Amino acid sequence: MALLECVPNISLSAAEDVRRVACAVQNTPGATLLHTDSNPAANRTVLTFAGTAEAVFQAARACLKTTLELTDMRLHRGAHPRLGALDVCPFVPVSGITLQEAARLAVRFGQLAAQEFNVPVYLYEAAARRAQTRNLADVRRGEYENLPQKLQTLPPDFGPRVFNAGVAKTGASVIGARPFLIAFNINLNTQDPAPAKKIAAVLREKNGGLKAVKAIGWYMENFRRAQISCNLTDFTQTGPAQVFAAAQKEAQKLGFMATGCELVGLIPLQALLAAGRFYAPEQTDETALIRAAVNGLSLSDVKPFNPHEQILEYRLKALTAR
Repeated sequence: MALLECVPNISLSAAEDVRRVACAVQNTPGATLLHTDSNPAANRTVLTFAGTAEAVFQAARACLKTTLELTDMRLHRGAHPRLGALDVCPFVPVSGITLQEAARLAVRFGQLAAQEFNVPVYLYEAAARRAQTRNLADVRRGEYENLPQKLQTLPPDFGPRVFNAGVAKTGASVIGARPFLIAFNINLNTQDPAPAKKIAAVLREKNGGLKAVKAIGWYMENFRRAQISCNLTDFTQTGPAQVFAAAQKEAQKLGFMATGCELVGLIPLQALLAAGRFYAPEQTDETALIRAAVNGLSLSDVKPFNPHEQILEYRLKALTAR
């Protein structure tokens, strides 16, 4: 069965708003909502859904439509960097579909977002048409507040190039295709974001740090913790355990402790098993390795972690069994 995953990040976090967007996805025939992860301080929700390519495309459209109805970027405030209402929308091949096919679907969805909803769209990662937009961080630099200038200096691939009233409300969307990405935050025993930012700078690959690691530092009010927010773009090169160990070492140098991690969204089983082997190399049993990873990464440090809810393959079982 050809399976495609979509992981839209939307600039909403109120429970009723998230429920309405989730319902729009769930009501799309052939699409299955796998997980939602909301953070009020970030004012952001990550949804994960999967299905056939066409079902996922239609679910993404429903997600976009409902999100735009509920969001006014002129009023949006939150700790997480953002450019628009449907801030980022990656399509991720799961099985029976190539990254290139996912990229073509992303381009088609970008065209729809611009033509049907008048949203400026930047194509990124495998769908990018320009080197300047391949990296999400480059596109989102300056955030929504800099969008009027960005539309001039870095025109979108599709949609309006003028910051009119409609664009002021919707912001811009970054749409693309990519392999699996692990998003997780490392918690520090301080409310000061300065050490988190220093550690993030050391960890980032582009600064000479760990391979396939992107990181920023911030303060998360709802946890009353500073965090190092990490994206692992290739967990086979650098996994969560290696990043956490490096963060613990750097935190100790600054006189702080990295107390644990918060996983955002879903994680591939192989990535969690690799973390389990890092902490318990003698183990071979899957359940024991997962337990070792959860304990070693302290994944319930700021909120409960449930493997059955956050391991990708476990969530996909019901879908593939149909």
